[in-house]
Amino acid sequence: MKENKRIVHMLIAVCILFLSLVVYLTYFELFWKNSIASNSYNRRQWDREERVIRGSISDRNGTVLAKSEKQKEGQQRIYPFGNLYSHIIGYNSRSYGRTLIEASYNNELLGLGELSYVFGGGLGKEGGYGNDLYLTIDHRLQAKAKELLKGKRGAVVAMEPKTGEILAMFSNPSFDPNSKSLSENWQDLVESEESPFLPRATQGLYTAGSTFKVVISASAIENGLEEQKFEDKGTITIDGKEFKNSGGRSNGTINLEKALAVSSNVVFSQLGVTLGERKLKDIAERFGVGKGVELGIPFSKGSFSYKDMSKADMAAVGIGQGKILVTPLYMAMITSCIANDGEMMKPYLVKREESHEGREIKEWKPEVLYNVISKDTSDKLKEMMRKAVASGTGKNASIKGISVAGKTGTAENELTQKEKNKEHNWFIAFAPVKEPQIAVAVILEYNGSTGGEAAAPIARELIRTWVNK
Repeated sequence: MKENKRIVHMLIAVCILFLSLVVYLTYFELFWKNSIASNSYNRRQWDREERVIRGSISDRNGTVLAKSEKQKEGQQRIYPFGNLYSHIIGYNSRSYGRTLIEASYNNELLGLGELSYVFGGGLGKEGGYGNDLYLTIDHRLQAKAKELLKGKRGAVVAMEPKTGEILAMFSNPSFDPNSKSLSENWQDLVESEESPFLPRATQGLYTAGSTFKVVISASAIENGLEEQKFEDKGTITIDGKEFKNSGGRSNGTINLEKALAVSSNVVFSQLGVTLGERKLKDIAERFGVGKGVELGIPFSKGSFSYKDMSKADMAAVGIGQGKILVTPLYMAMITSCIANDGEMMKPYLVKREESHEGREIKEWKPEVLYNVISKDTSDKLKEMMRKAVASGTGKNASIKGISVAGKTGTAENELTQKEKNKEHNWFIAFAPVKEPQIAVAVILEYNGSTGGEAAAPIARELIRTWVNK
């Protein structure tokens, strides 16, 4: 009997150990595998790199943006355009690891599918080639974005509203990802107060400012407030807090359309209170503020951080201030949604994957992310935003022969309470109004001007470049 008990106890112990191993391996496969496989300290990653020529990365038209060449000291990753794509493609370095597309699409660039791990040990074929990636980015538009941001801190994003394809996305300051430059400047880059490694377009979080008034306007239209008259005397106090227009300007008796065109803080702070907490949270959620999106590279989801809202909170949200944080890419998505009849498309950066011989392996297709507002509501918003450019604060985005719809924004930040002229400047726009081809979001950090003066001309030139291509 004692011997039988020992056998039973031993079997139980073995079963427990076996189940523990199964649980561990399952957990590893689900949660740890990808991060460990792509970790720059994983020597097997670099073993593959020595055996396979890493695939190239090109723009939508075939311009090569990243490539690998064999040299005496081994394979060298080359970025022909220096810092132009450092916040999209990232870098591939034995010393510093991989980032962004170089990291996220590492297996594709080395030509490794799931079966390669099982049957080939994941090392690739000696002397073989990885697969090539073609991005949605247009190199000419990307170069224009860099040119327009010269000397300014901030970001520019351009999207195709109907598909979600990202046409251009540049953040400044940036850095040269080529190995020599990276190794020579690494310490300075890491210690820089300007954060050149931060992809501002996708991970920089900013208060939305008056650009958020397009979201508030959507809710106001849905709730029958578009024809309501408001008395704008230039300033108003709500729940003990003063809200005033830029320069204290008085606009008299105006409706929603005029209020958006002149960017009236007095009217939109009242609208925030009129709509109330539930409707404000609802419209922000429907537009995806605070929701994550799978982009293929890291993308900050933003936030709408309110539990219980006071009237002052509601008023602040009405003018895009308070606890609202968004990325420039998300503002481009919101703009695209309005341009695309209320459908928000999922943004994407990689258009297709091809073998070294040119055989198509995979193509990424447009996907609807959210159905946010009705076509009727979006049509009304389009016309309101068109008038904001034609006769309102967005005049500097006007283009002869092209109808442009847009919205300016000037956002307070952590420095505006301490120093003058430190506001962020925003501008969002799309064009042409009837058949939108491009949606743009621009932010300039601590610029101290207004969105109409500083950011709108940048959007204008990007739109002009794309529509007149």
